[in-house]
Amino acid sequence: MLKISALEALRAFVECGSVSQAAARLGRTQPQVGRLLAGLEQSLGFALFTRERQRLSLTPEGRRFYQQAERVLAGHDGLAQLAGQIRGGQRDSHLRILTAPQMANALLGEALAEMARRAPDFTASIDTRVRLDAEAVVGQEHFDLGVTVPPLQHPGLRVEPLCEVEAVVVMRRDHPLAARRQVELPALVEHDLIATHARSLLRQRLEQHCRQAGLMPRYRFEAANGVVVCQMAAQGLGLALADPFVALSAAAPQLVMRRFLPAVPLPYGLFYPAWQARSETAQVFAGLVSEVAQRQAEQLMRRLRRG
Repeated sequence: MLKISALEALRAFVECGSVSQAAARLGRTQPQVGRLLAGLEQSLGFALFTRERQRLSLTPEGRRFYQQAERVLAGHDGLAQLAGQIRGGQRDSHLRILTAPQMANALLGEALAEMARRAPDFTASIDTRVRLDAEAVVGQEHFDLGVTVPPLQHPGLRVEPLCEVEAVVVMRRDHPLAARRQVELPALVEHDLIATHARSLLRQRLEQHCRQAGLMPRYRFEAANGVVVCQMAAQGLGLALADPFVALSAAAPQLVMRRFLPAVPLPYGLFYPAWQARSETAQVFAGLVSEVAQRQAEQLMRRLRRG
């Protein structure tokens, strides 16, 4: 049976970089932490570490194991915090929220600020993940709600619509196409493009439209993160198809957005774990997120239509 103390020693080692520093963080001796790590490795039955010149480093298997162990520890930390709140007679006013990094400011910031004004005892932890696929989300033992771009289908999740925007073409403000109110597909593919990763909804939709029109996109650069894609476009490295909320989060003054035709709808959704009841705090906060998201989406689309 795995001990939490051993997993905590592993986390401290990974975050601190050495057994001695991990021992200092945990308030233990270096031999004690060494024994915890050795015992964990023995109980697992595979090598967590390589040992070179008396220094430890994670094996590929160790890194894979640690990724899941980190989730378990996050759940344990959440349980410890909840137990403290219950002992102190506090109501359930803490939320654990999952979202992609670029959505944290665009959709959650205003709602968090309003919730904090309404409820002085409200607290939240925001867990940002670059990829929010269903299996990864369900693997999170501890969260109350999340925000994502569907599809996110899994029997362990309940997903509700939040708002909808359309993909935009982003570019540096001095790009020749910036003078247009909207950019059509034939004009887009005449220029160098910055692509998102191959599995992204944006890239799949763009390539689908290109196949139907018999056109070939001119990919020159690629980046997995949408914010990075927008920042590269702002540097004049090419055009990109982007989520407008992500473009706003890129904080790139030279970046401009233009409508893209044919339209590529981007629906947003709230998701909840099906294995637990929603708290009153989660219900109220979800309502605030919905109000903010719908208002921002409407304002954004009106602005794009006006050019």
